[in-house]
Amino acid sequence: MSEIQAEFELSGRTAIVTGGGVGIGRATAAMLAEAGARVVVADRDRETGERTAAEIAEAGGLAEFRAVDVSQRLEVDALVEATQSAHGRIDVMVNNAGIISDAPFLEISEEDLDRVHAVNFKGVFFGCQAAGRVMVDQGSGSIVNLASGAIDVATPTLVPYATSKAAVAQLSRSVAVELGPFGVRVNAVAPGFIDTPMNERHASGPDGRLDPKKHGEVLAARATMSPLGLTGEPRDIALAVLYLASDAGRFMTGTVLRPNGGATMPW
Repeated sequence: MSEIQAEFELSGRTAIVTGGGVGIGRATAAMLAEAGARVVVADRDRETGERTAAEIAEAGGLAEFRAVDVSQRLEVDALVEATQSAHGRIDVMVNNAGIISDAPFLEISEEDLDRVHAVNFKGVFFGCQAAGRVMVDQGSGSIVNLASGAIDVATPTLVPYATSKAAVAQLSRSVAVELGPFGVRVNAVAPGFIDTPMNERHASGPDGRLDPKKHGEVLAARATMSPLGLTGEPRDIALAVLYLASDAGRFMTGTVLRPNGGATMPW
């Protein structure tokens, strides 16, 4: 193994990926397992979570599924406690689980606002706290939180989603300062538009199923937003997470990494 390969190697380490059943979470769980980590695929949907864990195992990786609703503090605490009990440590915590809601601002209900923030912000907060306690005690660890490109641009009809992700970015910076002296790194990843099941809502037909023609048109339109002419794929984000999770990212903390094809370029 070369020195460069060793920097990204995660053998002997334990990682949790919330929302690991589909999309970015699925790609991230597979990527971390490919790098050698034992991965806990945590998801509210048992079917997709177990499928992801099985696919990783079939590919020769180490993975297991654990059910969790990240909006519930006790469930997040139980996830982290069970993982530490089973494997002795937690080296990587990827707080990825998220939901989205489209609605005009004046029509957003308090219930919808609370629902989105409960998963997207409070779920990340709970994950940072639970994993942070373990990592502080062991003197090392990397927490990676999923924000969004929506933190950098105005997002009409996506106010609950965008504000929850902006809160994740600021949470990551603040927690990085507190936990850094204990050897714990905390960063956020803010993806641009990624071709995931969450974004298939833009290309659904009248029957609610994905319309291949419309899907292609959506991806082509989104690609024009990038100077590279590209639309992101889940693996693009998984690679960014791997960097932050591994020793290659040892000098990175309090950072919001933006793999977005250049769609936004904040100073």
